[in-house]
Amino acid sequence: MTKLLASLAAFTSLTAAASAADLPRRAAPPPVFTPVPVFTWTGAYFGINAGYAFDASDRNTGNTFAVPFPYAAPGTVASFRNRSQDGFSGGGQIGYNWQITPGSGLVIGVEADAQYLDFGRNRNSAFISGALAPGYYVTDPRGLSSLDFFGTVRGRLGYAFDRTLVYGTGGFAYGSGSADRSFGGYAGNDSFRTGWAVGGGIEYALPTDSFLNFFRSSAVTLKVEGLYVNLDRNTRNQGAFVINAANNFPVVYSGIGRRSDEFAVVRAGLNYKFGSY
Repeated sequence: MTKLLASLAAFTSLTAAASAADLPRRAAPPPVFTPVPVFTWTGAYFGINAGYAFDASDRNTGNTFAVPFPYAAPGTVASFRNRSQDGFSGGGQIGYNWQITPGSGLVIGVEADAQYLDFGRNRNSAFISGALAPGYYVTDPRGLSSLDFFGTVRGRLGYAFDRTLVYGTGGFAYGSGSADRSFGGYAGNDSFRTGWAVGGGIEYALPTDSFLNFFRSSAVTLKVEGLYVNLDRNTRNQGAFVINAANNFPVVYSGIGRRSDEFAVVRAGLNYKFGSY
């Protein structure tokens, strides 16, 4: 009897196990999908830049004229160096971009920058062969003798290919330098100039976790840019002046040569972007 009950219990257990195996299993939860955010250039940014600037003035090299009597002894000639200048340029920028379509699409922006410019002096200084009359000096008013500082406020319009932005830019420019008596100064020829700038460039956004992202910004971008700056004061064809030192006004004008404050800058920059991804 005992063996019969044990056999019946074993059979019942096996039957229950088989029936449980035939039951439908509970469905597993679906995997969690986290979409990758689409990069956008929209947002504010600030950064630094450095590059090389070179003179783009329209000029000639035969820049001499005879200073007339009674402002100089007969045969007195003034010659101007009128040399091309070039040098280092560096500074910072701040701006804002708005991308119409995230991913790839049109990008509109505005940027302001301030730059140091190492153009040195002696761009327009004169060498006198002969003797000037007392109380007079000769200068070349067609451009600043040195260009020490410039800045721009520009619009930007470009097209983004995901993390690569190709753009054109243009707007207001200003600059300052030396316009003193020895280097091209006279009354009305001040050292602050305004004008315009135009150029273009290409910019690339690094991954957010780039080792350059010291400020935990939404992106770090690298750019290469070329810019033409014109600070001409409509003195392009005025030539040399003989100046009355008593009142610092010109008394003789010579239309030799041409010169204006025009230069080009090629520079690389680093920006920190803040805003959406």
